[in-house]
Amino acid sequence: MPAWTPWLVVALGLLALYGPTVNDLFKGPWSGDQHGHGPIVLAIGLWLMWRRGPEILALPDRPALGAGLAVLVPSVLLFVLGRSQDIIIFELGSCIGVIAGCVLLLKGGAGLRPLWFGLLFLIFMIPLPGQVVDALTQPMKIAVSYVVEWILYHAGYPISRTGVILQIGQYQLLVADACAGLNTLFTLEAMGLLYMNLVRHESVIRNVTLAVLVVPISFTANVIRVITLTLITYYLGDEAGQGFLHGFAGMVLFLAALMLIMMADSVVRWMLPNRQTDLPRPVAA
Repeated sequence: MPAWTPWLVVALGLLALYGPTVNDLFKGPWSGDQHGHGPIVLAIGLWLMWRRGPEILALPDRPALGAGLAVLVPSVLLFVLGRSQDIIIFELGSCIGVIAGCVLLLKGGAGLRPLWFGLLFLIFMIPLPGQVVDALTQPMKIAVSYVVEWILYHAGYPISRTGVILQIGQYQLLVADACAGLNTLFTLEAMGLLYMNLVRHESVIRNVTLAVLVVPISFTANVIRVITLTLITYYLGDEAGQGFLHGFAGMVLFLAALMLIMMADSVVRWMLPNRQTDLPRPVAA
């Protein structure tokens, strides 16, 4: 029997189990701006695990039956609970434990180690509870609106603010959740972690610093996006601001965030020029 046959069975089982869930998400939360990053995160997470496939197949078969069942069974029960009660955070989040449990049953802990980042990355595709989003998004929108008003006012533009509503010239703009919300922060945090995984820094301090800096970077990128939309509306009219160029401003957000992450990485690298790693090295005998 080919070495990949058990994995094919696992893949088909996951497809049968979570296919309806993903289909519901495409028709629901993932079809909107706030959770539109979900399919991208899912695709990247699967790719991150797929690229480690040859490494995992080459490992000896050392199943961890006890640990595998201890992870798999509660995860399946969590899926059943989430599916039956329409709790998406349980239904979709259970897939991380189901995948981990299957890997433990087939390859043991050694097989799970190469997949840890891909599994962690999948957390970012799970839609956040509405109560949490609402509670944290409003202060973020107010802060972004305040900074945008301050910058444009001092740049000489006729702008004022009431809460999260910006008035520039004869136009009013509402700073929406998609422009400066918790979901945007969640997306940019995922992008920052992906960047760190791809560049593969050995320094723990450098990685932790970059992960923390993603929060102010996200805020700055959101400010840049709202400024861009505001100026588009001011110069080209409300139709341009709400039409195609609104999507363009979304691209500006992620390009600005990526450039800021790379700049922050360069600054951190310059500040730690001699710290190649923060992990202890074995001493030669």
